[in-house]
Parts: sequence; C-alpha cells; structure tokens
Amino acid sequence: MNPPSVVVFDLGKVLVDFDYSIAAGKMTSRCKVIQAQGEDLEDFLSRSPLLCQYETGLLTTEQFYRKVCAATGFSGSLDEFGGPFSDIFVPIEPMIELQSTLRRQGVPRFIFSNTNELAVSHIRRSFPFFNTFDGYVFSYEHGAMKPDARLYEVVERRTGKRGSEILYLDDRPENIATGTARGWQVILHETPEKSRAAIQQFGLLAAH
Repeated sequence: MNPPSVVVFDLGKVLVDFDYSIAAGKMTSRCKVIQAQGEDLEDFLSRSPLLCQYETGLLTTEQFYRKVCAATGFSGSLDEFGGPFSDIFVPIEPMIELQSTLRRQGVPRFIFSNTNELAVSHIRRSFPFFNTFDGYVFSYEHGAMKPDARLYEVVERRTGKRGSEILYLDDRPENIATGTARGWQVILHETPEKSRAAIQQFGLLAAH
C-alpha cells in the first residue's frame, strides 16, 4: 500500500491538551447559582448538553454564553466569559514538532476537531503552529460532531482525498472507528512517541 497523501490531526489531546478546571478556577466566584447549589463548575462546563449544542453549531457564541449565564449565575460580560472559558489549552510540544516536520517534508496536514468558535479563536491567536495547516474541519461549522460520518465526508471533500490516501490521528477509539469504516488509515493517539513511530511505519517520516 502506498503511503498516505495527507495527514489529518485531531486537535484536543493530540496537538493541544485542555483542562476545564482552569476555567472553573477563574469563573466559579462569579457563578452565584453554581455556588448556591454546591455544584462543580468544571463538571458543568465539560459535561453540559449546552457544550454539545455549541460545538454542533446549534447555538451561537452569544446564545451559548446567555444559556450558561442563566444556568450558572455567571455575572460577567461575554468577553469576561469567553476569555477564561477558552484559555484552557496547552500545546503538546512533541506533536507540534511532529506536524512541523511533516510540513517541512511537504506533507499536507489538516485539523479535524469537535470544537467551538471561542476555542478556535483563542488557539488561533495564541499558538502560531495552528495557522500553518492546509485546512480545517470544525464540528460547529458543519452541524455534526465526530464520530458522525457526515463530518468525515467534509474532510474528504476538503482534502480531496479518500480511503487509504488519508492518515488520521485521534485519541478517541470511536472517532478512529468511523475513519476505519471509510477505509482511512488510522492511528489511535496514545503518546507522541507511539504516534511518531506509527507515522514512520506509514513511510511519512525518516527514522532517526
């Protein structure tokens, strides 16, 4: 089998790590309802159906913000909400270098992520590597979330590739499974070292 023609990266837990406890630590004191009810803001932010609706494009940023305010009692403006909510990411440096090596070798690279407008805006401003990719497929822009096959069809249209021409890295087995079902070559991302070794086996990186 020929080496893949394009490498498609998941974003969260692959290229950047994230932790909603960071946002909760900055925002809890301004969330009167959450405090009064003794609930955990981190759990609310990461597990609320509102986040799924936002990342599927069913809610705009303004609508998401207003619904979160109503549910938590958050008293700040949209800017005061959006900053802490999105500033939860840390780059995974070995993976940043890995995609940079692929770029230098002329391999097209795409980002394929379940995410939202606030997160993407923050990452684009904060992490220069993010702006070097050949294309992006974000759930909130297409009304579907991985592992929904409709979003994978968008990747195929955006890349112009199908089946084994695509190499896809993701940390979630259910997301990888949909890629496998479409004939993509896949890597279940566990550590940067394992993913680098796997990409080498696909013939896209020189061994060292």
